[in-house]
Amino acid sequence: MFDETGSIFKHIVLGEDSVLELKNIEFKGIRISGPHRNSMADELAAMANSHSGVVLLGVDDKSKEICGIPEDKLDTVEAWLREIANDLIDPPLDCVILKQSLVLRDGSERVIIRVNVPRSLFVHRSPGGYFQRIGSSKRQMKPEVLARKFQQRSQVLGRLDEQTVPRSHIDDLHPPLWNRFRTVLSPIDDQEFLKKMKLISFDDEERLCPTVSGILMACETPESYLSSAFIQAVCYRGKERNASSQLDAKDISGPLDQQIREACKFVERNMRVFAVKAPNRIETPQFSMNAVFEAVVNAVVHRDYSIYGSKIRIHIFSDRLEIFSPGDIPNTMTIDSLSQRQSVRNELLSSLLARCPMNVNAANSQRSYIMDKRGEGVPIILTESEELSGIRPVYQLIDNAELKLTIFAAQSPHQE
Repeated sequence: MFDETGSIFKHIVLGEDSVLELKNIEFKGIRISGPHRNSMADELAAMANSHSGVVLLGVDDKSKEICGIPEDKLDTVEAWLREIANDLIDPPLDCVILKQSLVLRDGSERVIIRVNVPRSLFVHRSPGGYFQRIGSSKRQMKPEVLARKFQQRSQVLGRLDEQTVPRSHIDDLHPPLWNRFRTVLSPIDDQEFLKKMKLISFDDEERLCPTVSGILMACETPESYLSSAFIQAVCYRGKERNASSQLDAKDISGPLDQQIREACKFVERNMRVFAVKAPNRIETPQFSMNAVFEAVVNAVVHRDYSIYGSKIRIHIFSDRLEIFSPGDIPNTMTIDSLSQRQSVRNELLSSLLARCPMNVNAANSQRSYIMDKRGEGVPIILTESEELSGIRPVYQLIDNAELKLTIFAAQSPHQE
């Protein structure tokens, strides 16, 4: 949008509309005195709640004069914008801040700051409340409009793994990662193949760009675009969650199948194995790696990737393993029905992982591929873990926003 300098001048002359906001920046000494931080936050949130748009800072909205921003104050304005987007808007707003030089008709040069605001997957709240942009102005959303926005968001996020990712580009997808999904029946043309696999799709501006699934499965660094798309793994010395007693810690990133493999390796590396001579040597691990594998796969496939700032967490203690997965339980399932029913939050992710060969050495696993759709994961977690430790694993729903699984560790015979 407004990619060419000439296009920017034309839009400035025409003035503000649904996708363009103009703001002059005023200073008092080294401080920004106008516009007010709260007002700027309201404008940014309103645009993100409505359409993809552009905010030009350094342009007077009434006279259309390009006043510019002093070069020695550009960093100040950029920091001011970052603080507004992160601290005054909930959830924080992901936007692109660019410094742009414009040459005026008289040959003089002005530097402005351009903020590209993508239409968000979220409904954002700013200091003044919930706003939407109508024409050149923002309007507070009435309760029925806000309810509809949240309902639409819920419907869209039901297919979140097929939605496009703001700021991403087709080139962000790594060919070896998406070519592994090809079959003899796949289209020869790369773009056609990526569209058919729903790894790319058209965004609001009819631009082909990666989907959430495309970024999660075919990008080498998905956390660059979906900031919480990684697994945080920590091993503690005892039974308490205490930073001073950490034995090992790792942030596990990369494509999802790689995250699953590395998370299982982390657990295997940090759990203890007890050996008993009776009369032959018998080794007993703290946890069934088959159950751990199923639990990690479930966490990765069924988590809610729309929840900002919340990642999968794996915590190992001397007596238990805890896995936290962001999101409520899908559809009408309950804690009690998890082992009896089947529901997939991210259908596309599930189908892609069903094409990835098994990459974990999980004893007793009959899997050829990482994912299957038979609904056997939870029964395996419950049965194999209880057989090993004597205690049935426990699922808990925390604040309707996070699913916690606790798998209890097998104890050394000397501890019994």
